[in-house]
Amino acid sequence: MDKDSLRTKIKNMRKNMPTEEISARITEKIRHSKTYTDAKNVMIFYPKKFEINLLNLLSDNKKFYLPRVNGEDLEVCPYKNGDELKKSDFGVLEPITQNIDPSELDLVIVPALAVDKNHNRLGYGGGFYDRFLAKYGNHFKTIVGIPKEFFFDRIPTRRLDIKIYEVCVV
Repeated sequence: MDKDSLRTKIKNMRKNMPTEEISARITEKIRHSKTYTDAKNVMIFYPKKFEINLLNLLSDNKKFYLPRVNGEDLEVCPYKNGDELKKSDFGVLEPITQNIDPSELDLVIVPALAVDKNHNRLGYGGGFYDRFLAKYGNHFKTIVGIPKEFFFDRIPTRRLDIKIYEVCVV
């Protein structure tokens, strides 16, 4: 199956899943990950509809950041509960705070539709995270939290795809 077909299939499957329950389980699995416990500066993502919601991590004793799209790039912006957010052109809520140097991050929790056993990630197709990780990924570790239904032996990959450091499957 090609990437676009797999994306469509997974997006449709997610609509019938208990996202809140899965999000809670993934959040706890990430919280118990050594990669997460060792990190002080963590970028998470603001969830779209039917996407894993990790916002409960914001209550942990860490500095958190959210991505903001700027042209073809992702910026890293500080975020805490209650900060103002603005809807992007992609319909995602993004912070309005001043961006920081991505090399200050210890960990980036990356959104994914699917992941395979070799830590390849299937994203949404825009390439934002792959470009970001290619440019800054040597400064921090990465985690993807994923339901077991979307953890495969192998997913289609391309040369520019960036592997994930750790996968938390529930």
